[in-house]
Amino acid sequence: MIERIFRSSRFLVLVAVATTAISAVLLYGVSLNTMVHLLLELIHQFPHTANDSKSLAVKLLKLLDLLLIAITFQLIAISLYRLFIKPVPAEQSASLGPLDIRSFHDLKKTLIQVSVVIIIILFLEHAVEVGAQLETLYFGAAVSLVVFSAVYAWRNMK
Repeated sequence: MIERIFRSSRFLVLVAVATTAISAVLLYGVSLNTMVHLLLELIHQFPHTANDSKSLAVKLLKLLDLLLIAITFQLIAISLYRLFIKPVPAEQSASLGPLDIRSFHDLKKTLIQVSVVIIIILFLEHAVEVGAQLETLYFGAAVSLVVFSAVYAWRNMK
């Protein structure tokens, strides 16, 4: 009886799947809304100076960052569903590509990879926004320490 309860409890993961899936959809919607506003802003006021162009670049980098976070939520939702609710047969998993996550280990590795890209984009945003200042150097050193640590952890996962 306890075994049956434990097997049934895996469906509680649906709460996490639904929450992360809804979060991903919301972030995609916000990203689309942001892109529409950026396009309208660009049509009304095309950048004429380097500072205006930098401002546009920062806005686009922030949009890319938001999209990567949405993708991360989507990956988590799909992975949790496939890990707990409905595993994918081996013959079908070859066509999934990056969505072929078969264990928590695979999920952790994928999340580390996406996180590194997001952190690098945050640094690029900062570098474009602030420019070549000492603060950028310190921030770059902190980012590189985090990225190197994440890569080290990713490579040493067994």
